[in-house]
Amino acid sequence: MHQQNTMENNEMPQLKALSLGSYCNKVQSLRLFPAIKTSVRRPRWPRMDSTTRRTDKIIVIMGATGTGKSRLSVELATRFSGEIINSDKMQVYKGLDITTNKIPMHERLNVPHHLLGEFDSSDGELSPLEYRLIAGHTVETISSRRRVPIIAGGSNSFIHALLADRFDPESDVFDGFHSISGELRYKCCFLWVDLSPAVLSEYLSRRVDDMIQSGMIDELAEFFDPDADSDSVTHRTGIRKAIGVPEFDHYFRSYPPGPGGMIDAHLEGDLTRRLLFEEAVKAIKDNTCQLVKRQIGKILRLKSAGWDLQRLDATEAFRAVLASNSGRSSEIWEKEMVEPSVEVVKRFLEE
Repeated sequence: MHQQNTMENNEMPQLKALSLGSYCNKVQSLRLFPAIKTSVRRPRWPRMDSTTRRTDKIIVIMGATGTGKSRLSVELATRFSGEIINSDKMQVYKGLDITTNKIPMHERLNVPHHLLGEFDSSDGELSPLEYRLIAGHTVETISSRRRVPIIAGGSNSFIHALLADRFDPESDVFDGFHSISGELRYKCCFLWVDLSPAVLSEYLSRRVDDMIQSGMIDELAEFFDPDADSDSVTHRTGIRKAIGVPEFDHYFRSYPPGPGGMIDAHLEGDLTRRLLFEEAVKAIKDNTCQLVKRQIGKILRLKSAGWDLQRLDATEAFRAVLASNSGRSSEIWEKEMVEPSVEVVKRFLEE
């Protein structure tokens, strides 16, 4: 057992009651953390200072939403005996698979994925500190099997919480008032998947349209709670923060979901309903673009703090996607994204 785990166990109060499924059982059986019990009030957490830098090597794939992080993580995992740990704070929860863009089973290519659709958000929201502990344990178990942990996701607060050598759960290092340490508790190979903002914006707009065609509205309709207080939208927690849920709240309150499928037949003959629907879709697209700006801002802060992020430009591959040239897109992706990534990771693992 690494000294870091022992230290965190001794210093930490009991975690709040989250339905962590099999992970709770594994953690408790290994005596890494105290038994999870219900707590009415969240205690003040101590500062998480690491006393020993771990020797685990991990690959970290970062980037804004929609840039191809999941695809690249699977391609690297198949080449380097990797297992993927999700670092998207919406995708850790069960449900809304289309809305939260969880990678479909057939695209995972039998690569193990951890912390993906594992937790029930109705039992509480997974905090960065809790993610640090659970994902840290997952890194250790993957490494113990001589496999490569690959962190992939767009929630930079989770990534920072997991990787920072010194972590204070009560400080938001991205608020502009706190500094970000360049000291990490793992040996990390960072791959930052990026592309032109204009190309990404167009691609994300199309992706929302594709998600709607794939059943996102039906998914949101099933998730809609008519008994919830409509004034509590700003106080949503867990997966209810996912883009799409608050945006369609007003629509569903005006036109409650009924049995059977949604939407097109009802929209054709009702102009008011169609306008409200289109307003919700536009809000999803706008808020997704705002999310991208926040994500890139956090990535740049990590880079300026000394995190060695190696940028990969996926612009041309996505331009080919937008031109409906899937063959050309795959060719560019392989040449400009996969091959350079493989070389970087290979050198990193051989060091």
